[in-house]
Amino acid sequence: VQLQASGGGLVQAGGSLRLSCAASGRTFSSYVMGWFRQAPGKEREFVAAISLSGGSTYYAGSVKGRFTISRDNAKNTVYLQMNSLKPEDTAVYYCAARRGSSWYVDRQSDYDYWGQGTLVTVSS
Repeated sequence: VQLQASGGGLVQAGGSLRLSCAASGRTFSSYVMGWFRQAPGKEREFVAAISLSGGSTYYAGSVKGRFTISRDNAKNTVYLQMNSLKPEDTAVYYCAARRGSSWYVDRQSDYDYWGQGTLVTVSS
């Protein structure tokens, strides 16, 4: 599967952005989807994951309550709605896909396919 992330940009602290990740192929619904991010000078970290149907989600503590992951299997797209953004949310955001049904996974090595990343910059 090929993944294409979009929706990044510059936003002021307290603002919102919605990222999208479009997947190619006809088997999108068979992949657990996740979002990761990498801030300048830091390692890539887990942000959120969503189950095959979209009925279950999992968030990193730093974004829980502010970010919402969702998916539309008919459109082969996963979303990350980001609210109450903070300067520390500044990073390149990557979407990722994982074969199988286990969705409570937050390690990079658990994911099989990666998008190219989209830059989110939050100004103070």
